[in-house]
Amino acid sequence: MSVVSYLNTVPLVWGMLHGEQRDLFDLSFAIPAECADRLESGLADIGIVPAVELNRQKLEIIRGAGIACHGPVRSIFLISKVPFEEVRKLAADSTSRTSVALSRVILSRKYGVEPEVRSHKPHLPSMLLDADAALIIGDAALVLEPSELPFHVLDLGAEWTRMTGLPMVFAVWAARAEVSPQDPKPFLDSMRFGLDHIDDIARSEHAKVGVSEELARSYLRENIVFELGDREYAGLTTFLQYASELGPLGEGKPVEGRKVSA
Repeated sequence: MSVVSYLNTVPLVWGMLHGEQRDLFDLSFAIPAECADRLESGLADIGIVPAVELNRQKLEIIRGAGIACHGPVRSIFLISKVPFEEVRKLAADSTSRTSVALSRVILSRKYGVEPEVRSHKPHLPSMLLDADAALIIGDAALVLEPSELPFHVLDLGAEWTRMTGLPMVFAVWAARAEVSPQDPKPFLDSMRFGLDHIDDIARSEHAKVGVSEELARSYLRENIVFELGDREYAGLTTFLQYASELGPLGEGKPVEGRKVSA
């Protein structure tokens, strides 16, 4: 089983690491894009999969648990030297394909631009040397304090929910189509065990990320939604539709007739 190696994944697998689900799965940790590639190649049968991969691979969602938000997510920032409608080059931490797709959706549909996207290591100063904007995600974003940055900053979770009125789903448990249907109960039980132990998770994991225990706790309690229901899956469907309409990565061009009011 392939599992994302970010703080926001830990509650999903806490029961698999420390609870009654401990011996049910063989866990292997990787960045989001690698988790998706392991399922595609057959190296893993089940994984926490970036949402946008559902447009690319034949996967069966294991319903009920995942990674989502109902507003600010605090770990996906679009940071720009110029107003967002002037972004032509975007340096993106490509470890999460969903975040790259989300940045393109928001820039296209709300700000009317489709930037050229360049893959880059998550280091803000070097990203902004030869790009108008940078996409910083995951634990690398958690160590930033957006209010102190001398740039334009969007929290893409907040921007999506304002734009659509729907939750944003970043990742789901999914299995390869060839795998027999999975009982969702162990995944839900592991997640609920994690939610009951957020204080323990924050205490255990905050130093690995480089943030305070308080920030880790508030992030997992207030920013991330782990239990997915009908509204979350409606948000997922909308995101997948918008992402599928984007086509290949753009070349820094304006987009006509698609601007969306906040």
